[in-house]
Amino acid sequence: QVQLVESGGGLVQAGGSLRLSCAASGRTFSSLSMGWFRQAPGKEREFVAASTWSGGSTVYADSVKGRFTISRDNVKNLVYLQMNSLQPEDTAVYYCAAPPPYNLPRARHNEYLYWGQGTQVTVSS
Repeated sequence: QVQLVESGGGLVQAGGSLRLSCAASGRTFSSLSMGWFRQAPGKEREFVAASTWSGGSTVYADSVKGRFTISRDNVKNLVYLQMNSLQPEDTAVYYCAAPPPYNLPRARHNEYLYWGQGTQVTVSS
């Protein structure tokens, strides 16, 4: 079993930055690919970014490429999402998630087994 807890959300003006954190516990973190998803009101959950278990490979949604960066610390069991140049359309609840161990990170949310409770990010114009 894996427990995931996100933090770092908040209210920021357009053009600003936030860093989200996700703390993992329960299973060997270094065996887990990690992903970030987001869901805005009335919209489906969408993929944002993901990292392999080693952090050696990352993938991003086109909408955040060049603005967001996923990283991880396998000693502290943390995964981060650095978000720069935030825009109002980035407003959503952000979730971290993990697929089963040693699964490659995918963009489809139904391939992820473990989910955090989410953290709200609001970007004002």
